[in-house]
Amino acid sequence: MQQHFADTLVTRLRELGHPLCVGLDPHLDLIAPLFRRADMRPSAPETAAAVEDLLTAVLDRLVGRVAVVKPQIAFFELLGAAGIGVLERLVARARAAGLLVLLDAKRGDVGSTAAGYAGAYLAPGAACEVDAITLSPYLGLDSLEPFVRCAEANGRGLFTLVKTSNPGSGDLQDREVEGEPVYAVVARALASLTDRLAGPATGWSSLGAVVGATYPEQAERIRSLLPSGLFLIPGYGAQGASAADAVRSFVAGPSGLEGGLVSSSRGVLFPQAAQGASGAKSWERVLDDALDRATDELGDAVA
Repeated sequence: MQQHFADTLVTRLRELGHPLCVGLDPHLDLIAPLFRRADMRPSAPETAAAVEDLLTAVLDRLVGRVAVVKPQIAFFELLGAAGIGVLERLVARARAAGLLVLLDAKRGDVGSTAAGYAGAYLAPGAACEVDAITLSPYLGLDSLEPFVRCAEANGRGLFTLVKTSNPGSGDLQDREVEGEPVYAVVARALASLTDRLAGPATGWSSLGAVVGATYPEQAERIRSLLPSGLFLIPGYGAQGASAADAVRSFVAGPSGLEGGLVSSSRGVLFPQAAQGASGAKSWERVLDDALDRATDELGDAVA
């Protein structure tokens, strides 16, 4: 039977008891001295190797403790062709270890270009084959259709920008259109696609929404419009939102509150104590402590 992304994800989240998704965002200036090489210029081959060493070590700590990792493609593009090679190898390693991979790429285009993006990441055998991807809906629903077809055919997931966590999101997303904010217009437009990708086992859809933890009231409104859509929730931790804010749009499930993924990158990858790690073992302890804090906090919030 064809895998269904949402059914697979929700089953794993229920087993783990927390919704943490770890973002793989290798900020070069935050990488601990233990992993740094040379001057860490983006164009230097040593920099790509340093990033790969760091994130390989991170992945090894995450296996069996989180369901999903979310590499942000921009940080790998910054490193040029070497960085894309690092991304492809990390994605393959994560999936081989049983982690789901959600690529944060925010793709959005029309026609054959959208189909090309979908095939590049969601088709079986793609060079950078992932389980899910983030999308921008700004070009209209027809721009999402190639991704939806690919998700249907291959059991993949899609997370569409609706209400993002950044302070400037309101510049456009909160503008009123015929009596409701743009983010609500987008959510309403996504409803039929969300129903189309609903999972047979859990009822949750493989087409979800990006909804910032920094706007919990808006998240509740979006939940009313997309009751079966999983939310990808940035803004927890380093951006200031609490665990309670992050899961405010969740609903009761068989094992506690559920309804999406809460993303954290810097809080897990770059705890302050990691800067003073003298060796691999001490760095592992620091990372484990940061991971445990996040999973415990979010686990308590959904219990």
